[in-house]
Amino acid sequence: MSSRLQIILFTLFLTTIGIGVAIYKALVLEIPFTPNENTSIYRVGAKITFNGTDKPIKISLALPNEQSGIKILSQQAASQGYGYNVSETKYGQRAEWAKRKASGDQSLFYTIDVVVDRNHQVKSPKTVIIDQEEETLDSWDNQTRDAAKALLAEVYKRSADPHSFTAELIKRLNEKQGSQAATLFTSKEGGSLEKVVYKLLRYQGINTHLVRGLILEGGRRNLHLKSYIETYDGKTWQLFSAQKGRILKPQNLFIWQRGGKSLLDSFGTRNADVTFSITQRSVPAKKLALDDALLKGSMLIDLSLFSLPTSEQNAFRHILLIPIGALVVVFMRIIIGIRTSGTFMPILLALAFMETKLLTGLLLFVAIVGVGLIIRSYLSHLHLLLVARISAVVIVVIGIMSIFSILSYKLGINEALTITFFPMIILAWTIERMSILWEEEGGKEVYIQGGGSLLVAVLAYFAMSNDMVAYLSFNFSELLLVILSIIILLGRYSGYRLLELVRFSPVKEF
Repeated sequence: MSSRLQIILFTLFLTTIGIGVAIYKALVLEIPFTPNENTSIYRVGAKITFNGTDKPIKISLALPNEQSGIKILSQQAASQGYGYNVSETKYGQRAEWAKRKASGDQSLFYTIDVVVDRNHQVKSPKTVIIDQEEETLDSWDNQTRDAAKALLAEVYKRSADPHSFTAELIKRLNEKQGSQAATLFTSKEGGSLEKVVYKLLRYQGINTHLVRGLILEGGRRNLHLKSYIETYDGKTWQLFSAQKGRILKPQNLFIWQRGGKSLLDSFGTRNADVTFSITQRSVPAKKLALDDALLKGSMLIDLSLFSLPTSEQNAFRHILLIPIGALVVVFMRIIIGIRTSGTFMPILLALAFMETKLLTGLLLFVAIVGVGLIIRSYLSHLHLLLVARISAVVIVVIGIMSIFSILSYKLGINEALTITFFPMIILAWTIERMSILWEEEGGKEVYIQGGGSLLVAVLAYFAMSNDMVAYLSFNFSELLLVILSIIILLGRYSGYRLLELVRFSPVKEF
């Protein structure tokens, strides 16, 4: 296998892994590809109010279950002085409070945090648990029961399946000519048209249940759950409004109770009621996704940089930008043909510019190197050995930086105080290399390589300081494998640099 084919396969392998892991993070773990992306978290609060009667008190509230499209993040009860537990019933979970004795106005609270998530899917049950008495009309008198049977028989003829039957039944109950029947039925069910439709559907043998929920919208208070009807045709559940008929489920409909006999049960109390409030807050989508992934025990996140302490994470935010600078250096040197003083000195300068700001960093760099070259020219007359000469230059650089810092502080130029972010050893080597270059090649070559280094450093600075690049390099660090692949491919290029084409362009005339 040729080396060229090996490189192609190797880079293709690295690229596939890098892009594949990034897509997995975005689609499965739901880590956003863009920074500053926020997600709305809704806090739904249930407030139970009642009057104590100096008797033992028991309160039971139906709790919501997992549902498609809305993810439950956390649940919490506030019940000072009350015993509290969550019990499992055949209808689902219920929160239960108890107290031996209480009097006067009492309040209990239950809060739940949810987020709208289209990717969150829960398998819907095909049947619901009901009591046998819900399938009869025994609680109605004979006249009302006969009217209901006649209505159901007529609706049956004009329908083809459970969904169409439900739609036709609701339509008939809301028509003017059916208003008398609707009034008669609702009088038997406490004035609730939803309960009438539900009971008639159950009597007809249709798999249905009542749904109580809230539309998630921040800043709402003193709400009561709105009732809907769901029917099952053997394949799908369909939502209905007792007034409008067939409806589409709103994306932000949070179903608090599906099925079950009662929302709130109370014993030993008077005037018990439950109201709901909704508040909304925005949180970073990335934080929400990471918390969810850690909760699920994702190995990819557990073994990633996200598991490190915050201080180490901040260090890697800068370290992971170095490959971006390396890509800029490789491209500018191999493809464009820019000559620099040192291979990766521009990357270190770009890191320093990110701390000092670009213009301040450029001025400080030119000033330090300029003064350093003058002093280095004097040291060359002392005929020192290389190690001693470099050490002397390092000390000189430290002295120059100290003097600049003191002068800038006294003059009130606080920006110059960031001079300490420059790498001293690199500055010393830069001064030494430029001095030798001046002696061997002349001042022109010094300006070419020095200017090239600053140009590449500036370009690397713009690439590394970009918010999007910084976000992707840390949160999708596997994409660095793609950058590695590009650098390897650029490393195989052996053609003309762009500047060489400009240099040899006069040859074309001959």
